[in-house]
Amino acid sequence: MPSLERAGPARLIDAVWRIVFWFAFRCARIWWLLRRPDHEGALIAIYVGQALLLVKSSYRAEWNFPGGGVGPGETPDAAARREMEEEIGLSSYTLRPAGNASGIWDGRKDRVHFFELHLDSMPELRLDNREIVAARLVSPEELRGIALTEAVAAYLRGDLRA
Repeated sequence: MPSLERAGPARLIDAVWRIVFWFAFRCARIWWLLRRPDHEGALIAIYVGQALLLVKSSYRAEWNFPGGGVGPGETPDAAARREMEEEIGLSSYTLRPAGNASGIWDGRKDRVHFFELHLDSMPELRLDNREIVAARLVSPEELRGIALTEAVAAYLRGDLRA
């Protein structure tokens, strides 16, 4: 399926932010390997028909679902909605809880809450071209040949708890 890259042309400030994200993520992973902190996250599997929307971060090689960390005092649902708005510019959609998965990912003890969004057509995306640099729809057949984050792989295997 075609890429849905919607970020505008790269500006110098965007390039600086991508370098900052890349460097900070590597430093964080070293810290997480040493400390093994607990982390809670929320990811959204967005289906357009049978295809899944994947996003590419500026700081990791694997494709992921939109999402991120659950902040202090924030519910997983609120975090998922906030991250979806921040990363791809989508809001005002009803998310369906899909379960959670746990593992040691990126060197930290992670518990990820998954949500699903089913759409009939692809909405206009707004990528920031700093943290999120690309998005693409992927058919079920194409998923096998794509490098995915461990959390997304757990979701696709069905390794979820209610």
